[in-house]
Amino acid sequence: MNLGLPELVFIFLLALVLVGPKKLPGLARQLGKFLAEFKRTSNDFRRQIEVEMLSIERQERARKQADGAQMLPPEEPWERLMKPISESVGRTRQELVSVLHPEPEPLKSAPQPPPPTEQLSASAPATDHH
Repeated sequence: MNLGLPELVFIFLLALVLVGPKKLPGLARQLGKFLAEFKRTSNDFRRQIEVEMLSIERQERARKQADGAQMLPPEEPWERLMKPISESVGRTRQELVSVLHPEPEPLKSAPQPPPPTEQLSASAPATDHH
C-alpha cells in the first residue's frame, strides 16, 4: 500500500478532527504498538512455516536414502537441464554464422569462351573503307 504525502496529510487531518488534538498522540502510540506486534507475529509465523518446510524436505531426503533411491551427483541434473539449451544455442549460432557469412556456392562448370588470341589483341584497329 503506497500512500503519498497528500494521502497521509488527509488521514492525519481526518484523525485530528475525529479524535481531537488531546487524544491523537495516544492513538498514534497505540497504532504503532499494534503495527509492531502485527509485524512481529507475521515474522514468527513466516519463520515457523520455513522451519516446517525444511523439516519436511529433510524427511523426504532421509526417506529416499532409506528406500535405496540412487541419488544423482549434483552436476548431473544441471547437465541434463542444460543439454537442450546448449544444443539450441549451438544451432542458433550456426544459423547466424551461415546467414552472416554465407559460403559461396561452387561455380558450375559452364563452357568458358576461348581465350583471346594474340592476333586479335595485337592487330591494329579496323578501319572503315566506305
